[in-house]
Amino acid sequence: MIKQLPISAHEQARLEALRQYRILDTKPESSFDAITELASFICEAPIALISLVDSERQWFKSKVGLEATETHRDHSFCAHALFKGTMLIVEDATKDERFAHNPLVTSDPHIRFYAGAPLITPAGHGLGSLCIIDRKPRQLSPERSSALTKLASLVVTQLELRRVSQELAEVANNLKIMSGMLPICSYCKGIRNDEGYWQRVESYVKMHSHAEFTHSICPDCMKAHQPEFYELLKDDKLEGYRETA
Repeated sequence: MIKQLPISAHEQARLEALRQYRILDTKPESSFDAITELASFICEAPIALISLVDSERQWFKSKVGLEATETHRDHSFCAHALFKGTMLIVEDATKDERFAHNPLVTSDPHIRFYAGAPLITPAGHGLGSLCIIDRKPRQLSPERSSALTKLASLVVTQLELRRVSQELAEVANNLKIMSGMLPICSYCKGIRNDEGYWQRVESYVKMHSHAEFTHSICPDCMKAHQPEFYELLKDDKLEGYRETA
């Protein structure tokens, strides 16, 4: 029987923080892959993962030595590391009551050794972990444990850079859209061109397109400025006046 998975008292805030990074289900990125490869190399582990713990699953942003892209959260070692908030080391999962009956231990990938450093955001939210896995029981030296912790911090730095880059791209796009807006006079409806001069709408549009104009007057303006014609129009006595004038 699998031991009950611990859940933070601030789970909803944590999940919202994870959503804001917009990282789930994204394509592989070299900046993250380099970290998992380095973790695998430094710790001499056949499997290394950047695991992000969602509400129902753990999803792997980057992976070395594993084909799966995600597993159920109930089977997640990383969820335990996230809850603990510090490095979690399991030297032999078959002898740990939390994991001995876990499907990831009793079947493929047959986890025996696990070491996971939690990914903690600047705001203090745990997103997942950078972990290494071995199929045989073993230990992790203090030097390698320290290196794994530093690499986990680097993952968070990359997440922050990615988030800020996306936000800056959105701001730049909004500025680009705003730059396409036309300054229009609230009274005469003239348009200010790029040189700062005001032009009539017709002049401005002709300079920037091949549009031709046919002049009309809308019913509201007709009522305000030509009430006698408006009354004729209202009574349908001025046929065709809506279209041209």
